[in-house]
Amino acid sequence: MQIDFYKSTANKQMLFFKLILVVATFFQLGSVFAQGEMRRIEDTSKKSKKNDSINQTKAEDYLIISYEKDTTFVDTALTIKKEYKFNYLRRDDFGLMPFSNLGQTYNSLTYNFQNTKLMPLFGARARHFNYMEVEDMKYFRVPTPFTELFFKTAFEQGQLADSFFTINTSPQVNYSIAYKGLRSLGKYQHILTSTGNFRFTTNYQTKNRRYLARAHIVMQDLMNQENGGLRDESVEYFESGAEEYLDRSILEVQFEDAESILKGKRFHLEHEYKIIDANDSLSHNNLSLGHVISFEDKYFEYSQRSSQDYFGDAFKNSNLKDRATLEHFYNQLQLNYSNNIVGDLQFNISNDNYNYGYNKLVLLNGQLITNRLKGNVYSAGAKYHKKYKGFDLLGDAGLNIAGDFDGNYIKGMASFKLNDDIYANASLNHSSKVPNYNTLLYQSDYVNYNWQNSFDNVKTQQLAFQLKYKKLADLKVDYSTITDYVYFRADEASGQVRPFQNSGTINYLRAKLDNEIKFGKFALNNTILYQNTKDGNQVLNVPEFTTRNTFSFTSYVFKKALFLQTGLTFNYFTNYYMNGYNPVLAEFYVQNDKEYGNFPRFDFFLNAKVRQTRIYLMAEHFNSAFTGYNYYSAPGNPYRDFTIRFGVVWDFFI
Repeated sequence: MQIDFYKSTANKQMLFFKLILVVATFFQLGSVFAQGEMRRIEDTSKKSKKNDSINQTKAEDYLIISYEKDTTFVDTALTIKKEYKFNYLRRDDFGLMPFSNLGQTYNSLTYNFQNTKLMPLFGARARHFNYMEVEDMKYFRVPTPFTELFFKTAFEQGQLADSFFTINTSPQVNYSIAYKGLRSLGKYQHILTSTGNFRFTTNYQTKNRRYLARAHIVMQDLMNQENGGLRDESVEYFESGAEEYLDRSILEVQFEDAESILKGKRFHLEHEYKIIDANDSLSHNNLSLGHVISFEDKYFEYSQRSSQDYFGDAFKNSNLKDRATLEHFYNQLQLNYSNNIVGDLQFNISNDNYNYGYNKLVLLNGQLITNRLKGNVYSAGAKYHKKYKGFDLLGDAGLNIAGDFDGNYIKGMASFKLNDDIYANASLNHSSKVPNYNTLLYQSDYVNYNWQNSFDNVKTQQLAFQLKYKKLADLKVDYSTITDYVYFRADEASGQVRPFQNSGTINYLRAKLDNEIKFGKFALNNTILYQNTKDGNQVLNVPEFTTRNTFSFTSYVFKKALFLQTGLTFNYFTNYYMNGYNPVLAEFYVQNDKEYGNFPRFDFFLNAKVRQTRIYLMAEHFNSAFTGYNYYSAPGNPYRDFTIRFGVVWDFFI
């Protein structure tokens, strides 16, 4: 039995809209005044000098500022690392196994248990690979307007495009706007994907740099049709390699009437005012007040026209719809102090206001399952940074001091740079955090997908090392212990996927080696990952070895008018108990019935650069027809067959 329940949040959203509007107006007024001042001092004799200065700008002048305030610049080079990032996520996807269609999920071949978060995550983690978090946002500072256009072909009736534009309306104010959109039909039945990521950012600083601010608005819409994977008889047809089944659209899937969607919008502002500025004193002291405010509203919805025995009994036979929502309002106040002796020190206090749940109550077997987890969590933290005798020391700690969720973390890191070629660091991280919201509370029109749990915190400890020698290799090693690990697997009674908490401690070792060997115009790039787990319950399964090796040739041709890059990439991972995918939850679950892996993937690429344009041509998985049809992204979900794809990245410096 289900009871309707509704809660409005219009007042909270309207309050935040007004705040963003005030800040944006302030930025715009500053921009207008700055432009007016520039117009007053300019005359015709200075315009030629201005044009000369624009012509002298370089790509290095176009700055990109990360969430951590690290600064890089626009890089238009054509390298192997750019080849690795030319994908849907636009980042190196080593350690991820993509599904057959672009915009679907990825199966994780490796995990990083370092954590500095105090609040549980939303859930539906399989749908978050392309969901842009606060940490993914970047800000810009450019001497002239800059545009980047990205395009890549998809699978059947669609394409992937990402358009970006940024401008400094004055030296103090920058704006950027971007949209990444995808539509791809896919080769198998009912796996159409349609996704969109809209981003707007701005950053502002006064001329004396006493006040700095940056803000972003992100709106994301990620829709997938779901088919549950191939039916058992279709798996046999797929693996047979028979010619009549190479048309994948004729293979029968579990169902063809479901879709899932993840939607979210976020409004985020960080600003800081310097009370004492070292530039104005002889003491080298800096004292500032900072404030971070963020509001995010998101939901995950799974809908299906008719119930399926594949997921067990249902409360109703048609028009099934499950929707989980989360509203998260975050405030943090910071006190920052630094000088040339102590280093950089920050103290902060934070408030998380959360409201997760559903608009219904569920009465199941005489037990009432609530519809909401909501409340406030108050926390305190500190950060430290100091450069001392060649060492770079970092510290970060946080603790929930009031509220329904306990949590704490501490992280320390020390790095040393001997010269431009040799770099080393070591870090230690401890964390205790509440499991994700969807493991604590879940509701569905499917009977066996309703629960309310009270799990212990997941405790993790990680010790990590990195040694990088630029001319030889980059070696990273980390060792983690995970206690009270929460995971999904099929329940023995119902056969349906549910969350469970591991009773023991998992020991997890990773060692990753990156290196490049060059000989003339040829190069061999290698990425090799070794993993080992000690876990009596087999709830954390990873392949022992994962490797990616690229042999490439690069050279200028046509009197250096074109830069050519071509080569071959080999991907491989050993057999292991690969996690299965559950579309109702949008989560991967543990299975220990059958091992998958041990299949090679060869990709051929032919890339070129003409001025600021990079052109990509790829023959992906061209060995699929002659190395066996045993390639899967998850049980029942085959990986991609051989396909040829084309793409372009075009940069404009105006």
